Amino acid sequence: MSAEVLVVPAFGQGHLFPCIELCKLIATHNYKTTLVIFSSLSSSVPSTFRENPLLHILEIPSPSGSVPIPMHADSRKQMHLCLENLLSNRSQNPKLPICAIVDVLVVMSWSADIFKKFHVPTIGFFTSGACSAAMEYAAWKGHLQIQHIKPGEICFLPGLPERMGLTVSDLKRRPHGHGPPPPGLVGPLGGPSQSKPKIMGPPAPGEQPPWVDDAEDSIAWMINTCDDLERPFIDYLADEVKKPVWGVGPLFAEEYWKSAGALVHDSKMRTIRLANITEESVIRWLDSKARGSVLYVSFGSSVDITKEEYPQLADALEASTHPFIWVLRPDAGRAGPPRGQSDPNNPEEGYYPHGLSEKVGERGLIICGWAPQLLILSHPSTGGFLSHCGWNSTMEGLGRGVPFLTWPLRGDQYYDAKLIVSHLKVGYSVCDDCLEKVKKDDIMKGIDR
Repeated sequence: MSAEVLVVPAFGQGHLFPCIELCKLIATHNYKTTLVIFSSLSSSVPSTFRENPLLHILEIPSPSGSVPIPMHADSRKQMHLCLENLLSNRSQNPKLPICAIVDVLVVMSWSADIFKKFHVPTIGFFTSGACSAAMEYAAWKGHLQIQHIKPGEICFLPGLPERMGLTVSDLKRRPHGHGPPPPGLVGPLGGPSQSKPKIMGPPAPGEQPPWVDDAEDSIAWMINTCDDLERPFIDYLADEVKKPVWGVGPLFAEEYWKSAGALVHDSKMRTIRLANITEESVIRWLDSKARGSVLYVSFGSSVDITKEEYPQLADALEASTHPFIWVLRPDAGRAGPPRGQSDPNNPEEGYYPHGLSEKVGERGLIICGWAPQLLILSHPSTGGFLSHCGWNSTMEGLGRGVPFLTWPLRGDQYYDAKLIVSHLKVGYSVCDDCLEKVKKDDIMKGIDR
């Protein structure tokens, strides 16, 4: 019987998809691999995943109501119960998993004590990149130094490349967040917190990243990256935490690697979501455009620009002479939980640029809902990517050699954007000051660079 490995992702597709590919990779080494997910994510797992006899899924019942899973008071309790039942059965059956690979975002802290109880070693898994983790760690270690950076100065971080030195602009962050977690979420199971409450969300520059404590007892770290892309940052983390740190990515589906130099069809790799257009229509539109002429605009599935910035973006795309594809979520510009966690009691519609399609004609393609991003980025007509710089989007763009116009909005995206602009030098920033609302002129200047 094959030894078993558990893989426990955090919440949302940006964490789920890399974990799915990690499970497939582990299974190629003849390990039984069990993906542990909340039931609300089950529909996002491709049906082909279940066809492999070495791949299994354990579903944790998602809590009811409109509160997002990471903020729901019952989520941690549900995970604890399911993992304890699983491990209790495995201990009598007769073998426990040889290890658990656990997402360092929230679920590592939720599950660490139960894995420790059953003596199952854990490996911390970062679905984000090594650069963002290294920069968070280095900024925390050098917090006294970065507090006193003055305009025009650069604060170099020992052990990291000089071009990643921090400026005043690098320390600014846009407002975000849903407020404090509900009672019981951050304390011991079944009771209120007895210590300082754990901060939800990404750390501010100089704050201790939550994963430092959460992943302290793990035997190693895995990061969804590779040596060619982020070797200095992988080495830095390994030196600092004194444990193995492995780049195990980029974690793309097998079809992605087989399609090198050709179009990537998202429909062959991912569960298709609702949209107002088909892959075939997108291909026909892209085929009609000149090589390297199309700007692709997308901000992912969980963060967003403001409702005031959307008209500025629409005006910039209208005034530009470049063809563009613009992906709009149903809740675009709307305050509150992201798509997939929307509040049914808030029927407010998202932003839509009424009249833009008529004004730009065939020069623009507006996609509402799901977009075939890999297809778009792999098409030779695509020449630029206006992106929030989420790590999956960053790797997908880099993997296809598409230059970036960076518009980071939250968390690791700021360091991903700096990696793109300052270290890899394959893009430009849409704006130097993220606290300022991005204007039409900022966007047009970025597009024309």
